[in-house]
Amino acid sequence: MSRRHALLIASALLGGCAVKTPPVVHTPPRPVELAALPPAADSDLRAGFDVWREHCGRARYGDAWQTACREARSLPDDADAIRRFLEQRMQIRPLLGETGGDTGLITGYYEPVYRGSLTPDSAFKVPVYGVPDDLVTVSLAGVYPELKGKRLRGRLSGRQVVPYDDAATLLRQGAKAPALAWLANPMDLQFLQVQGSGRIRLGNGRELRVGYADQNGHPYRPIGRWLIEQGELKPGTVTMDSIRAWADAHPARVADLVSSNPSYVFFRTLPDSDSGPIGASGVPLTAGYSIASDPTVVPPGSLVWLATTFPDGPLLTRPVVAQDTGGAIKGRVRADLFWGTGDQAGRLAGRMQQPGRMWLFWPRGEPLPDSVAARK
Repeated sequence: MSRRHALLIASALLGGCAVKTPPVVHTPPRPVELAALPPAADSDLRAGFDVWREHCGRARYGDAWQTACREARSLPDDADAIRRFLEQRMQIRPLLGETGGDTGLITGYYEPVYRGSLTPDSAFKVPVYGVPDDLVTVSLAGVYPELKGKRLRGRLSGRQVVPYDDAATLLRQGAKAPALAWLANPMDLQFLQVQGSGRIRLGNGRELRVGYADQNGHPYRPIGRWLIEQGELKPGTVTMDSIRAWADAHPARVADLVSSNPSYVFFRTLPDSDSGPIGASGVPLTAGYSIASDPTVVPPGSLVWLATTFPDGPLLTRPVVAQDTGGAIKGRVRADLFWGTGDQAGRLAGRMQQPGRMWLFWPRGEPLPDSVAARK
């Protein structure tokens, strides 16, 4: 693709970009010792470390990283041995926000289970779409290296690439895509899109597992924000339960609610198993120990020390692994903790909006990722 064509596509999809001033580069945060971190229980230490080392070799960042992975896999399942490894083989860097603060937002997500059908009928009318035939994905990294990891999505109109339909249009007109299944409630689909994966329980008792496949290219906008702007909910009261309760009480306005978020997620079917859903890193998520984070800040597969609280107050401090991403998960001190499958996990995830701190573990001798080495 020529640079001119790339520029035309970028302009069509992004609507033009202002010229940015050079970023201010700060010195990286100083390393800290393991003993300086909020302590974790031995059981949490072992569980989080086991999740990391099981898939550690998939993150191919360099020789020092691979050496650390091999050593980690050879360790006994012993908390003291794990602590010695982390102290001797890993450097620990606090993640800091744009203004230098060390506290950010920790939320939760889960794998919901909804009733559904493989064919539409009077009870199941809401389609769960696969990837549309006319969705075009454009990578400009070869022309604009600064856009590495970012993709533009649209559709062809004649010889031009134009933005893909937003959620409101897809709700009215449908998509040129296969329907993987049908749900009973539009709010089930909305929450399925927010969570990024789920199980659909069919009439014969079988469950169809679906996961994120692609997205329409429009920015994610929380529907809870629309409810606040409309004066329907007060700030600080927005949870999945309060949103669903409002929707149940106002069925005629549900279309307006879901249309307020222009983003729309398309799904793919996944193999059924007892493991967690597949995250963006391509491995099953582990309840309580997998997080979604911003991949431009936390390299996928990284071990992260998380210090926050449960929704009802007790401390939650443990190592977790960056194995997923999310449209709303952007920023330096930002994580979405995976809670598992089903209603109980959903209750925890829906109430999880806690302040928290994060520390990145990185093998000694391995160059720090740019997001940490040159904090911008």
